[in-house]
Parts: sequence; C-alpha cells; structure tokens
Amino acid sequence: MAPGYIYEKMSERSDALERLDLRLQWGPYEIHVLTFHLTSFPPGRMIAFHKHATFELHFIPRGKGKVVLVDQEFDLSPGHLYVTGPGVMHYQEADRDEAMDELCLHVDIVDRREQDKELLAAGEHDWEFAEACHCVNKLRSIPLYPAEDSFKGMPCFLEAYEACMHNYPGSYTTIKGLVIQILLRAVRAYDTVHEQKELPTKDMKAYRHHLALEFMQANYAGSISLEDVAEKLRISPRHLQRLFKELHNGNTFSRVLEDIRLTAVRRELETDTDSIEEIAGRTGFATGNYLHAVFRKRFGMTPSDYRKQANSGGR
Repeated sequence: MAPGYIYEKMSERSDALERLDLRLQWGPYEIHVLTFHLTSFPPGRMIAFHKHATFELHFIPRGKGKVVLVDQEFDLSPGHLYVTGPGVMHYQEADRDEAMDELCLHVDIVDRREQDKELLAAGEHDWEFAEACHCVNKLRSIPLYPAEDSFKGMPCFLEAYEACMHNYPGSYTTIKGLVIQILLRAVRAYDTVHEQKELPTKDMKAYRHHLALEFMQANYAGSISLEDVAEKLRISPRHLQRLFKELHNGNTFSRVLEDIRLTAVRRELETDTDSIEEIAGRTGFATGNYLHAVFRKRFGMTPSDYRKQANSGGR
C-alpha cells in the first residue's frame, strides 16, 4: 500500500463488516447489507459481465481501470463512484499496469409497504420516511455513468470499519447510520452532475456496429473471429453477437461476415478471370470447394455460372 493511504487498515480484517448481521429499518424499507468491504484488483484483473437483483455501490479510492455499464464504457480513477441497480449488466477491469481498489456496499432493499398497510399510513407525514423514499427512488433511476464522490461517501466505509473494530458502546447503531449515509451521499453526488445528461452522446449501438463492419470489411480476407472484433471494440463477444442479431434481422456475426465475403467474391467474379480457388483464397474462404458449396447454397448457382451470367449481361 502507498504511504499515507488511509484505507490500508481495512485490508487487515477485510471481512470484519461482513461478519456483522447488518439489517436496518429505514422508512418503509428493510435493508440487508450483503457486501461491505475494501477489495483490491491486481493489474489487468477482469470481472466478467454480471448483474444482481440488488443494489451495489462502488467507490474507487485508489488506482484506475474501467467499467462497462450495459453497453457503455467509462474510465475509472480515484474519487469516482458508480451504482448498479437490480438487473444492470456491468463489467469491471483494473488498468493493465496499475491495481485498482474498490470500496463496495452491496445491499438488498425491500419495500415493506405492500405487506404492511399500517406502515404506509404511519409514514405519510414522517420526514425520515419521506427522505428514505426519495433516496431509494433516486437509486432506482440513477444514471449509468460514474460520478465524483463529492459528498465524501468513502470515509463512511473507514468510519464503519473502525467502529466495528473498536466495538465501543453504540458501534452497531453507528454502523447502521453510516450505511444510510453512504446511500444518501451517493445519491447527492449524482444530483450535482445532472447536467451531464445534456451533453451530446453517441448512439453507441450504431457507433459500435459501424466500427465492427469497418474492421470486418478491412480484414475479411484473413482469419477473423467474433472474439477478434469484440476485442477491438473492447466489449464482450456475447455483447457483440447480440448487437449483430439486433441490427441484422437476427443474423449472427458469422452470417454477416459471410455476406461481406460473398459480396467480395461476386465483385471479383464480375471483373477478374482468376480461378475460383484463387478468388477463394483472397476472400477468406478456406478452399475453392468450400466457396463453391457456400455460393451455391446462397445464390442457387455455382460461382462459375454466376461469372458466365455476369459476363453475358444476364444477371
């Protein structure tokens, strides 16, 4: 750990807070703390795409890396936080040359109003009840991009850890209050950056689709895979496959690549006199026989027949 790094002590008993059965009532909500710790990702460490049915708050006190939230990628650096709500797909990765630390609070929030109608009536004019509802509603609609921890949610992790380790009178109550503070401060941090929503943004699906096709058009003659293109776009192969199916009427990456190659084959058949074997080698097909089979299946004729029609003007 770097000298003066105040969160170093949290690595001494990294599971200290998670050993507590932390359950709290806040307004109409029952909150169960699932994860509450500091973790360190070594350089290049990746956490594959995943999602939760709960809320996860991520704070970056040190290091750098990146996060992909659904289909948009963002850089992470010290002082950043981001929130993933129920069902939000996300992917994390530490910088290739530098470790990244993360303070994580993972909570399950259950609204008890449906089961307890009296609770709803009792909280109608209760300020804490109203603030809890406001905070949780904000969490559910929080923007999917990192924000600055401008209201100091990170120090609450260290304070909660110290309360746990010292176990002074009122420690448990203090820690529960700090959980609420982390939720509130995360929401407030996003309230201060709402203007970012107005900044011009790309249509990321169209942008990535364009880059993928551009790369495939430039490299179709060689060996090229779904994984190759996904790596160039810095997204998962699964995500790229979904993108092609959505924008190509259900067709897969392989089918789109085949279309590109067959377009090149037809262009060569119309203009060149080289053998089918030679054309196959220049357009990404393993052999002339394989090209013959694919071409006939797709167009109902052999490459040679297509060439004759093209030369006779009978297409």
